[in-house]
Amino acid sequence: MIEAGDICAVLLAAGGSRRFGADDKLLTDVGGEPLALHAAARLAEVKPGRLIAVCADNDGTLAQRLAALEFEIVANPDVDLGLSRSLACGIAAAASGPHSAALICLADMPFVPLSHLTEMLARFDPVHSPVVASTNGKAAMPPALFARSLFNRLQAGEGDRGGKALLADAMLVPTDPGNLADIDRPEDIPGA
Repeated sequence: MIEAGDICAVLLAAGGSRRFGADDKLLTDVGGEPLALHAAARLAEVKPGRLIAVCADNDGTLAQRLAALEFEIVANPDVDLGLSRSLACGIAAAASGPHSAALICLADMPFVPLSHLTEMLARFDPVHSPVVASTNGKAAMPPALFARSLFNRLQAGEGDRGGKALLADAMLVPTDPGNLADIDRPEDIPGA
């Protein structure tokens, strides 16, 4: 188990959203607020020691909205290099602090409940369970919690795989598949 104050929560919110179309996916209204703010709110409710959001820039609308929620904004100017570049930016920022682990969440996953995130923290052990990941019953996936000892490996990934290789040996925390749904296309939005 790890205390929430001992983790750094990293929200990956710099994706190009190519499959979504011309609109900014992360600012699209979902249930009365921008998509990315759902995941941001859950992370803030965890009460981690530090909140980081990786955005495409430091001063765009999304970055401003997340900064207002007390996220430290880290810009990823190379969003075309894939998810792993955003992950590397976020982990580099997390590594600059004293936190023992990083909780990685994707901004396009608005339905992850607080109870799931707290269960992940409860299952964490830096030696025996240094990676704790979510599962929908089929695969290991984000959100995922990584021990500080893995930060260098997380920064070395390439493309859209991010920390996927590290998830192979993760302690898995199951939840309803709907909780782990992500929004990739306009038709993925409930009621669309």
